Amino acid sequence: MSTATITGTDVRLRNAVVRQLDWDPEVDASAIGVAARDGVVTLTGFIDSYAGKLAAERVLKRVRGVRAVANDIKVRLLVERTDADIARDALLALRVVPALADTVVVTVHNGRVTLTGTVEWLFQKQHAEAIVEHVRGVVGVFNHMTVRSRSGERDIQRRIVGALHHNADIDARGVHVALDEDVVTLTGTVETWTQREAAEHAAGGAPGITRVDNRLVVEAAEPHELEPPDEIC
Repeated sequence: MSTATITGTDVRLRNAVVRQLDWDPEVDASAIGVAARDGVVTLTGFIDSYAGKLAAERVLKRVRGVRAVANDIKVRLLVERTDADIARDALLALRVVPALADTVVVTVHNGRVTLTGTVEWLFQKQHAEAIVEHVRGVVGVFNHMTVRSRSGERDIQRRIVGALHHNADIDARGVHVALDEDVVTLTGTVETWTQREAAEHAAGGAPGITRVDNRLVVEAAEPHELEPPDEIC
């Protein structure tokens, strides 16, 4: 039976993640536990909203050295809500966006929302999910919406590559783009999870794209400092 060894790099990465969670105003990190090993960060504990759970995940993905994430935080609601209440509020929230108001179908079971329906753009599918994530009482979202394929679009691959290189949040030199009909596959390496997600978002914004297969690998150096300075002179 082998015993896991915690290295200095693991400790520094964990400390960096804990500092970021404590710093971010979107996250109540008082009941969140953090573990790190070989670039894989695991979040455990409890939080009072699904949006908060996802916010915690976004925070740690911004930390240099994080290569993979296991988000095992449990959503523990302060006030229980019925599925009917959640469904009604989700529909009201979606109506704010005219393109989604009449196309998204919402189903709720035990606080978990399932989205179905058809939209014109991949970003609309992602936008619908982002909206319902913030509905009070939601504990999970399953997005099964379909993006309508549009044939006849030209030079899509070249346009996606151009979008990646013009995005200030992405170092596109290590990113390769392949196009198979209406599916984009991204391969290569980036330095942070933020760059990985920015690349996926940029590729998904192209016309006619129904899905992005993001195979980018995060390869970054360990966090530079063990503890932040006590003061700034």
